[in-house]
Amino acid sequence: MTFSIQTFMSDVGLMSLLLLAGVVLRARIVWIQKLFLPASITAGLLGLLLGPNGLGWLGFSDAIGSYPGILIAFIFGSLALSAERVPLKNMAGRVGSMWSFGNMALIGMYGAGVLFALLFLAPFWSAMPEGFGLLLAAGFVGGHGTAAAIGEVFAAHGWSEATSLAMTSATIGVLCSILGGIAIIRRSARKGRTSFISDFESLPGELRTGLVPRERQESETVETVSSMTIDPLLFHLLLVAGVAGVSFWLKGQIAAWFDFSAPAFALAFLVGLGVNAAMGKLGIRQYMSAPLINRIGSGATDVLVAFGIASINLAVVAAYFLPLLLLMIFGLVFSYVFFRYVAPMLFRDYWFEKGLFGWGWFTGTVAMGIALLKIVDPRLKSKTLDDFALAYIFGAPIEIMLVTFSPLVLIAGYSWLYALVTLGIVAAIAMLAIRAGWCQGENGPTPKSA
Repeated sequence: MTFSIQTFMSDVGLMSLLLLAGVVLRARIVWIQKLFLPASITAGLLGLLLGPNGLGWLGFSDAIGSYPGILIAFIFGSLALSAERVPLKNMAGRVGSMWSFGNMALIGMYGAGVLFALLFLAPFWSAMPEGFGLLLAAGFVGGHGTAAAIGEVFAAHGWSEATSLAMTSATIGVLCSILGGIAIIRRSARKGRTSFISDFESLPGELRTGLVPRERQESETVETVSSMTIDPLLFHLLLVAGVAGVSFWLKGQIAAWFDFSAPAFALAFLVGLGVNAAMGKLGIRQYMSAPLINRIGSGATDVLVAFGIASINLAVVAAYFLPLLLLMIFGLVFSYVFFRYVAPMLFRDYWFEKGLFGWGWFTGTVAMGIALLKIVDPRLKSKTLDDFALAYIFGAPIEIMLVTFSPLVLIAGYSWLYALVTLGIVAAIAMLAIRAGWCQGENGPTPKSA
């Protein structure tokens, strides 16, 4: 289907109906309420079932898979615009823990996946390609975009099935991210590990049904500019859209100058921080409403999650089913260990919320991490995304190098060396976190039994 403004509006209209259906289903169906399913996840699952990747009853275009990559720039642009100034002396502790957590898992999954394949898969499947273990990180922590990039490199060197396998890995990861995340939330809510929600039966009605009664409704509208000049909502939407637009322009320029693709959401966060700082210097930041900016970002998150799930490709590659299944199971165990045992050691505050975001990120994508985080922290009070965005500024070059050079190193036959070097780097980061005081260790709270 050729992309046009008509197909775009058709996609938006169909997803709007599904999101509204998600609201109604959450309000009326108890088992959906008990799963804490937001309308965005319900809409995405309906889109997946009824759309072109499922029954084919809904006529979504082929472009729906590209919408999340656009919307994530709006989310992180809004985070930066509304961010409060954090003293540099306090930033290292906040960002250091998240940077350590994210990079230990990111680099560790690349190395551990390769090592697992070498030790437990290659001896039983002699025809297995050298880089098979890389499919874990390419699909799980990388997502569909990284899966396509790494698969393309392998395909160019004679492994034509790599792209299909990597995309299948990414699909399995996203589904496990959602279903596993919901199971973790339900169990943890009953055990009292969550900071902002509790056991389902004790939740107020609006958190269960999603509908706020009139007497509890609050307004966050702030008239920072006169509607005689411009509507306040439009003014704030233009700020966020402007930041997102500049980030995509920079992404294109960087690709042209340096021949690599910079993450749009990281650029949007940097641009947003710059705009935020400039408005403060000029004395006009008082005319920007942080709650309204946050609402715009929150709305973009809902739409991103819905389109992201609806665009999942459910094709299964049967030829490698068993080794791929074993590799995925190992990835789930790896991700759970980081959520359940590493997160409590690294985060002094809100370890569950930050660890759950990590589970969604490590098994699926950043978008899945955001979706799960919004269930347990609807107003993002844990500052998890703020910390992640700041930490990712320093982690993005590492991910770019992993995606760029990992398949080439494995194609050259250095699988064992690659696994040892990457896992050695993980150990070095852990030691740095301990020495810098980012890790609570034995002085931190003892995690409750799983």
